[in-house]
Amino acid sequence: MDEKTTIDELKKLVVKFRDARDWKKYHKPKDLAVSISIEAAELLEYFQWKNDEEIEKMLAEKGEKVREELADIIIYCLNFADVTKTDISKIVKEKIEDNEKKYPPEKIKGNYKKYNEL
Repeated sequence: MDEKTTIDELKKLVVKFRDARDWKKYHKPKDLAVSISIEAAELLEYFQWKNDEEIEKMLAEKGEKVREELADIIIYCLNFADVTKTDISKIVKEKIEDNEKKYPPEKIKGNYKKYNEL
């Protein structure tokens, strides 16, 4: 696998890993959603109470661990997509299209406000 690996190929890799261990029976949507949240919290823990300078230093020292947490989140998301029969490419494209309407560049560029505050 390399930088040209598709989302579908990653999903197949994750499913193959899961199925070889007979873990699908544990992968209910609720449990996977909970696991995504837990892993996201573990990622956030690396950043808690740190300013930008401290974060830069932490990433230099613990960047591999931070990337491992990100990988855990992605793996759970891929498993969630599998069990819910979700086409990740399709939903991301649809969400970007929706966001294009909500956040047109000419109105939002350089602004952090939510679409309903514009």
